Amino acid sequence: MSDVTVEQPLVADSAPQPRSSLRQPRLPRWAAPAVAVAAAAVAVAIGLGAGLSSRIQWGLIAALLFVLGLYGLTARVEGRRQAKDRLATSLVWVCFLLAVVPLLSLMWETVRRGAKVLDGSFLSHSMAGVLTIQPGGGVYHAIIGTLEQVGIATAIAAPVGLLTAVYLVEYGRGTLAKVVTFFVDVMTGVPSIVAGLFVLSFWILMLDFGYSGFAGSMALAILMMPVVVRSTEEMLKLVPNELREASLALGVPKWRTILKVVLPTAIGGIATGVMLAVARIAGETAPIVLLVFGSQVINNNPFDGAQSSLPYYIYEQWAAGNEASYDRAWAAALVLIAFVMILNLVARGIARWKAPKSGR
Repeated sequence: MSDVTVEQPLVADSAPQPRSSLRQPRLPRWAAPAVAVAAAAVAVAIGLGAGLSSRIQWGLIAALLFVLGLYGLTARVEGRRQAKDRLATSLVWVCFLLAVVPLLSLMWETVRRGAKVLDGSFLSHSMAGVLTIQPGGGVYHAIIGTLEQVGIATAIAAPVGLLTAVYLVEYGRGTLAKVVTFFVDVMTGVPSIVAGLFVLSFWILMLDFGYSGFAGSMALAILMMPVVVRSTEEMLKLVPNELREASLALGVPKWRTILKVVLPTAIGGIATGVMLAVARIAGETAPIVLLVFGSQVINNNPFDGAQSSLPYYIYEQWAAGNEASYDRAWAAALVLIAFVMILNLVARGIARWKAPKSGR
């Protein structure tokens, strides 16, 4: 017995160890950036040699060379399977750059041209008494109009959208819920000009009310409602049913469960959806052109008389067709972008503030 116990480890030690088939040569981390630099250099050479004046063409050639070069190098070193993975990754990065570069170019162009006249005087004065061909004037009246019109639209659309979403998630069963869902889907794809024409025909032509900021707010509310409904509906669906069942098991009525349990749990996502919807309607131009009618002076009353807004101001100044009005249009566009960006940052902040904190 002692001989057997001595020989067993000798046999085990003498058995050949299988070599792992997963160990393959890998490209270093600097390979992809090196291929990108080489592709850019070759693209510049091709562009100069072929007489291509557009830098966009150079970039497209560089992107194509980068994808093909990285695929060929990876296939030679790591194999075709890993090369396909690298190909998909590189295509994702190229598509990302193709989407980001125009955005950055637009932002740079807006900042470069808008900064010429954007100052304290531009933000605190209106166009009263200023000719379009003359420098000067400001955007103060348009800022007031945008804030009032967007604020009224939010006051109309947010409660209606919230209550509609609560009905669809908590009570919606049967034909009525299907009809409401169908019309919400239809309203999501309605062009903004259609909403403006609806309010124009009903509010101004049929009921004989005048052009005002409130008329524009109603059109903006129509565009905002489906966004609020959809975002709120998705947030309410994320609330665990266990919370509802626990509250109902304690004898709490359903309406109070919704008010005290469901809505507070989803309030962060709901607020984010409302802020994103506000940012979406802040730049709408077509309904404002039809219903607000524009004004060169400050009108603090959105229910009486024509009123301006930032989108209408940009359209108006660009249509004037002179250098001074172009500068004002770019500056107003920069103000509008800053306004939308602030709304998005506020939405992100609310989402993070209301997000559940992980326990330590």
